[in-house]
Amino acid sequence: MTTEQEQLAYNDICYYTLAHGQPSFIHQHAVDAFAAQNSDEHDKPIRLTFALVGLYLHVEEKLSGREVQLAHVKLARNRRPWPAFMLPHNRGSVSATDVIAASAGPERDRMIHEWCVSVWDAFRESRHSVAELVRDTQLCATRVAP
Repeated sequence: MTTEQEQLAYNDICYYTLAHGQPSFIHQHAVDAFAAQNSDEHDKPIRLTFALVGLYLHVEEKLSGREVQLAHVKLARNRRPWPAFMLPHNRGSVSATDVIAASAGPERDRMIHEWCVSVWDAFRESRHSVAELVRDTQLCATRVAP
C-alpha cells in the first residue's frame, strides 16, 4: 500500500517530469516505476503488466520514455488477457521519496533512472515472461528516430 509520503513524493515527481520539457519524456519512466513498486493483489493485471513492460523496455532495451509510451499504445491494441505477475515483497531500494530528495536537474533525472533499475531488479523473477510478451507483441519495433 502506498504511504501518504510516497504518494506526495510521486505527485511532486509528476509535476517535475511533466514540466521537464525534454523530448525523451522521462515522465513515463516515473509512472512505470511507481506503478510496479506500488501494485497490489487488488489491482487489475493490466497495471502491473504495462509497468513491467515499460521498465523492461527502458532498463534493458534502452528505450526513451516517449518510445515506451508508444509501446504502451501498441500493447493496448493487443486485446488479450493480461498475465498475473508475482508481487515480490521487496520492490526495490529506491523510492519516490529518494527521487524527489535529489536536486532537480541531471541528479534527479539520474535518480529516476536508478529508481527504474531498482524496481526492475526487484521483479527479476518476471523478466522471462515480460521479455516474451515484448517479443510476441513486437514492442521493440516501436523505436523512434532521435
